[in-house]
Amino acid sequence: MKDYFAHETAVVDENVSIGNGTKIWHFSHIMSGCVIGDACNIGQNVVVSPGVVLGRNVKIQNNVSVYTGVVCEDDVFLGPSMVFTNVINPRSHVNRKSEYAQTLVRKGASIGANATVVCGNEIGEYALIGAGAVITKPVKAYALVVGNPARQIGWVSEYGHRLNFDESGKAVCPETGDEYSLENGEVTKIIN
Repeated sequence: MKDYFAHETAVVDENVSIGNGTKIWHFSHIMSGCVIGDACNIGQNVVVSPGVVLGRNVKIQNNVSVYTGVVCEDDVFLGPSMVFTNVINPRSHVNRKSEYAQTLVRKGASIGANATVVCGNEIGEYALIGAGAVITKPVKAYALVVGNPARQIGWVSEYGHRLNFDESGKAVCPETGDEYSLENGEVTKIIN
């Protein structure tokens, strides 16, 4: 039984796994062999290629191609027209399908509009990638990165607010009051 919504213009191939409550919008193509979790929202003109895995509550905005090799954990946000690659050195006349590199987007990470993620990199939990950024190396959990090539300019909370660490390495999210610790270049949420 189909427990998801697909707009009449969407193409959903056979042999896909689509979770309950997921919505697939206009002109999108869900290709055979991909796995999509519960409560995802897949915008207009999105392609989800074979072998892609999307966790629960992944939001994909319009005009995004999620290519083979990409894995998005739960609660990931992919902004409008952002780009994934899956081959380091593509050439039209050379078949490199056996060389697809994995790109892992960890739980809660957000990638801004028109950003590009070069394949083979990991985006850490709750990282925030600014609009138009070009990711050429791994991004730490809770990192705020911008630019081309992307560089880290700070840290953010799970709610996407800038974290300002005091001299003892502690910061508080202004929205939730959650506390975070910065130690040895790594941020962790303090669980009380």
